[in-house]
Amino acid sequence: MGEPFHVQLERVNQREPQSQRASGGHQAGNSSTFAKVLSQTQQVRFSNHAQQRLEKRHLQLSEENVSRLAEAIDKAEKRGGKSSLVLVDDLAFIVNVRDRLVVTALDASQRGEGVFTQIDSVVFADPLQSRSGVDLKG
Repeated sequence: MGEPFHVQLERVNQREPQSQRASGGHQAGNSSTFAKVLSQTQQVRFSNHAQQRLEKRHLQLSEENVSRLAEAIDKAEKRGGKSSLVLVDDLAFIVNVRDRLVVTALDASQRGEGVFTQIDSVVFADPLQSRSGVDLKG
């Protein structure tokens, strides 16, 4: 797919109103950073801690990964999840579902004992699929 990119550009401090997030819009005259544009487009925000973890652990997210993460958060929200472990291939994200906020991120080598506490759901991020149902990943 596209080139991988780093998300740790800047902390998005304020959550946009639901109406603006749903439409993907932003206020006129406001110069948006890449992180804000990304969060508006994908409806996923990354906490300062998560951004630092991504940078420190040299984890890169492709556009596809972020899209899959957003879809997985949608699934968790529909099922009433509040604090979810979202698995995207070998990456794991702890997500505050209500705020659509990634709290932390890690890969298989950073799992420690592999025990996650204070979550109420686990979501596997499915590969993106075309309209015909064919897996676009490979």
